[in-house]
Amino acid sequence: MKREVRPVKVGELTFDRSKIYIQSMLNVEAHDIERSVEQAKALEKAGCEIIRAAVPDLKAVPLITALKQAVSVPIVADIHFDYRIALACADAGVDKIRINPGNIGGEERVKAVVDACTKRHIPIRIGVNGGSLEKELLAKYGSPTAEALVESAERHVKMLEDFGFHDIVISIKSSDVATMIGAYRLLAGRCDYPLHLGVTEAGTERMGLIKSSMGIGSLLLDGIGETIRVSLTDDPVKEVYAAQDILKACGLKRGVNIVSCPTCGRTKIDLISLANKVENALRGVEKDITVAVMGCVVNGIGEAHEADIGIAGGDGCAVLFSHGEKLCKVTEEEALDKLLEEIDKL
Repeated sequence: MKREVRPVKVGELTFDRSKIYIQSMLNVEAHDIERSVEQAKALEKAGCEIIRAAVPDLKAVPLITALKQAVSVPIVADIHFDYRIALACADAGVDKIRINPGNIGGEERVKAVVDACTKRHIPIRIGVNGGSLEKELLAKYGSPTAEALVESAERHVKMLEDFGFHDIVISIKSSDVATMIGAYRLLAGRCDYPLHLGVTEAGTERMGLIKSSMGIGSLLLDGIGETIRVSLTDDPVKEVYAAQDILKACGLKRGVNIVSCPTCGRTKIDLISLANKVENALRGVEKDITVAVMGCVVNGIGEAHEADIGIAGGDGCAVLFSHGEKLCKVTEEEALDKLLEEIDKL
């Protein structure tokens, strides 16, 4: 699917399908500025390209200023109910505002936010999910269906468009993967605004990774989505790493592709530990290479013949290889260091 997208700028970034941007959200209490800044710096270091922060009240607005001074990535203010918070965050220099126009008051309040964002060239993300659906839409569709989510989003978009505002990004998240995929596919065919992808309330690390990979990955492979957030009930740095891995798996981000076998009765080295150490050591490496970590020489080299560099376990030892050709034999203790040494040469 080739989708034309209306370009929208968020800070110095442009949502136009030239790149899929990774987002995450602070989970530190909003009034704790020191810890929030510390977490934002950790997210930026991990590769997060856009950071969102909840701003629950006017007293939390100074967080936006502190974050803008501490990191170089765009900052998004997540706002509900009180339009005055959005106005204050705009004054504080926020790069994007996330609102649900239907819950911040009447048209005059929506217009006030639109005017402030227009004046400062701040885009607005319309966020819709199953829990925010209007009562009449729930009555009409019977549940938070994909069609209900899209109709709700289109209502909110029209509110902004009626005031001449078009710097809009849309998210229509659901905790149900099939509903989320269906909603985004439907919306992608009905508008040209950039879409923020995510499975909301995806769960703890294990289930959150599975649901997000299915939902976000499916849409990215359809050519849908300009920015993504993996939602985990965990450290948000893990969200960033997960998003990077999803993008790499979809062929949309540079980086090391690690292949490793599931092990079997032929495995005579601690391959699981070795594979985890290799993955951690190479997390920040952006070389477009395939690295194999295989359990045995019998079919490890053959199965991983296409790997740029790899290691196959033996009886207390291991063999380094490249494209199916043996390079050298090393002890199990030397395996990780020798593998990383060879990767540095590539």
